[in-house]
Amino acid sequence: MDTKFAEQIMEDGERPIVYVRKVEVKDLPDEVRDQAQAAGDIYAVHNDEGERLALVQGRELAFVLARQHDMAPVPVH
Repeated sequence: MDTKFAEQIMEDGERPIVYVRKVEVKDLPDEVRDQAQAAGDIYAVHNDEGERLALVQGRELAFVLARQHDMAPVPVH
């Protein structure tokens, strides 16, 4: 996590919003695609600028991961 970003969170007292969305395996980079095909449903966690922070197996895990890092996950359809 970006240190400047973490400092802002502590000052504001609010958790940053991150967006969770399902990702098609065909849309992933080649180096990730082979591993992801066997994993089932893949979900991405993005910050408010659209930067991908994580790829995980399953929607529930994406939400858990975000909350464990003091972020507020929001689903994107």
